[in-house]
Amino acid sequence: MESDNKLAVLIDGDNIPSAHVKEMMEEIAKYGNPTIKRIYGDWTKPSLARWKNMLLENAITPVQQYAYTQGKNATDSAMIIDAMDILYSGKVNGFCLVSSDSDFTRLATRLREAGMTVIGIGEKKTPDPFIVACDKFIYVEILKNQNETRELAVPSDKRSKKAELDKITPKVVQLISSTISDLADEDGWAFLGDVGNLLQKKQPNFDSRNYGFEKLTPLIKSIGGFEIEQRENQRGRFTLVYVRISP
Repeated sequence: MESDNKLAVLIDGDNIPSAHVKEMMEEIAKYGNPTIKRIYGDWTKPSLARWKNMLLENAITPVQQYAYTQGKNATDSAMIIDAMDILYSGKVNGFCLVSSDSDFTRLATRLREAGMTVIGIGEKKTPDPFIVACDKFIYVEILKNQNETRELAVPSDKRSKKAELDKITPKVVQLISSTISDLADEDGWAFLGDVGNLLQKKQPNFDSRNYGFEKLTPLIKSIGGFEIEQRENQRGRFTLVYVRISP
């Protein structure tokens, strides 16, 4: 997405932790301008009181939704109705749905059918159907780890945080290899930017930060079995990175 795209950020207050709202908003800003920011929940509940100061600091509008019926999630319904109203208003180019609830799977699918880009943010417990319904899905835990890494000064603590990261499994290596092969020229080289984009399409929750790397290049370097080459573009203004599977 272009950085000047307008985004509607809709947060499920019942199914997302409040501790890292600042990090979430900083992440969302990478993908566009969050012109609409709303959070849904029953604000009469003491459990949502911790959100109060964070909403003021990040200019997020709270939407009150009473739980009319026991066992039914009225918050989900309000968020879905608002999303469709915003869609038909034509005021945004994309949506960011912040929740770990699979109930928003159909909403994400419907928004994408309407030509909207949909970014999901949730915890690692988020069910796969919601993840794959989004164009991109970002784990809250990664944003949490980034913030804690900046604050930590004790090496042992850094090691403990590193242990929480996902492991680079043979399945991950195969995904990267097959994606490079899909895009490779006659000599086996593929532009790394295209590789990253296709990885995202194949697996919306693929993120090098899940494995402890800020970018895709160092992740691929750490795996081994790949060659990386830097080339200047025709005007010599930018360096382009290409990758191929080692012969």
